[in-house]
Amino acid sequence: MLTPERHQIILETVKKYHTAKIKDLVQSTGASESTIRRDLDQLEQEGLLRRVHGGASLRASASDEPSMGEKITKYHKEKNAIASYAASLVRDGDCIFLDAGSTTYEMISYLYGKDITVVTNGLDQLDKLTEYQIKTYVVGGYVKHRTRAVIGTVAMQNLQQYRFDQCFMGTNGISLKEGFSTPDPEEAAIKSTALSLSQERYVLADHSKFEEISFGKFANLDEAYILTNYEGLYLNNYKEKTNIKVVTA
Repeated sequence: MLTPERHQIILETVKKYHTAKIKDLVQSTGASESTIRRDLDQLEQEGLLRRVHGGASLRASASDEPSMGEKITKYHKEKNAIASYAASLVRDGDCIFLDAGSTTYEMISYLYGKDITVVTNGLDQLDKLTEYQIKTYVVGGYVKHRTRAVIGTVAMQNLQQYRFDQCFMGTNGISLKEGFSTPDPEEAAIKSTALSLSQERYVLADHSKFEEISFGKFANLDEAYILTNYEGLYLNNYKEKTNIKVVTA
């Protein structure tokens, strides 16, 4: 089978199923595993798909933004492991910021019993923090219906009155060239501000966020420590840019 034919089969499979495993592509094309890996690398470089552990998936649009419900159910096991490790970094007496990400949401159950103060711009986080009786301040402002994040000018002004020992936030994209990004520029502004107000800064990201770029950049890679389960092709390249802790589920 000629290379263009293999590429066509690979792209059609990924488009149909949203993801494709290397072993399935080997079976459908009759090519070797090493050939499929080279094909996937080439197609990723051309921006036609995204390499993930064990295969490939569709590239997300820079403006795509899943709802909180969609984010919480995806890669839940991996996010839970990252969240558990992140919570272990929080010390009694700390004042921390949790943004409206799905992995920061998972942190909350691991923070139970700690003598801390939390500031958040996530309404789902607020509900759970209240349930666990954790001392909490919520940022006021405009509420995004899709992600239940509080954003906007009022939220920015409200946030700037605080100073944090640590901040923990999610991201939609991590790129060697473009840093951390998220689809909404107003939410990006909240993230950027929270980073600037924190002594220790952490971005919590499962493997699917790597080599993705969203519309609104909020930080360079060297502005935050990454907590992740990513063990992909470019891990060492990312380690040259910033500190990374790989957490396995």
